[in-house]
Amino acid sequence: MIRLRTDLFAESLGMGTSMVVLMPQAAAGIGMQGAAQPAVDERGVPVLYLLHGLSDDCTIWERRTSIERYATEKGIAVVMPEVRRSFYADEALGEDYWTFIAEELPQLIARTFRVSTAREDTFVAGLSMGGFGAFKLALNHPERFAAAASLSGAVDLLSMDLDLRDPTLVPRIWGERDLTGTADDLIGRLAAQDPQSLPQLFLDCGTEDQLLAQNRRFIAAAEERSVDLISRLRPGGHTWDFWDRGIQDVLDWLPIRQAA
Repeated sequence: MIRLRTDLFAESLGMGTSMVVLMPQAAAGIGMQGAAQPAVDERGVPVLYLLHGLSDDCTIWERRTSIERYATEKGIAVVMPEVRRSFYADEALGEDYWTFIAEELPQLIARTFRVSTAREDTFVAGLSMGGFGAFKLALNHPERFAAAASLSGAVDLLSMDLDLRDPTLVPRIWGERDLTGTADDLIGRLAAQDPQSLPQLFLDCGTEDQLLAQNRRFIAAAEERSVDLISRLRPGGHTWDFWDRGIQDVLDWLPIRQAA
């Protein structure tokens, strides 16, 4: 696996930012003999956009899990961008992180790395705030993603205490906006979309997680709309032990194209 820590200037943010990119390669080191051969053809390799949570940065998945090893075994590229404490939104008093993550980043990745841009080869996943971001991308741009996974995601912002020990968070990100019916209203987006047009969705949440109630509301809304959602509520909390197991299961679940 080729690992790149990439620093770049983002036009939509008006400043520099960073990301970590993992690119599969045919050769593998000691202990990785079972690694999958990357499915490299004229389309490029399949890619997973892997999103971080509120307290984290673009390096966190590498530091808390063995994502490089897991991705090597699947032959998939992984893009881990930096969005700070933005909730993947165009902030009222800050930067346009939604524009960056939804528009500028995929174009930059396509120009820079040999990854596929085909819908069937493009996936997104994340934890907590990143789980929200993953479903936000999938439900607002279903034409781009074959599958999306939320691990302990903040999937119902309309019912959530968004202060999160930071009274400046709501005014900085959303200002006075009513989120009902917006791109941030994930349950509203479920109701607005044709279920047949949506990517496959995977929701994983711990039964001791503080976000359990809103994950249950999302599951109920998906069932009401006959949305293709695999949901799993299992013992665990809002912890890296839970997410380390979860991302392995997500990678097993993703319909990743293999080398011929």
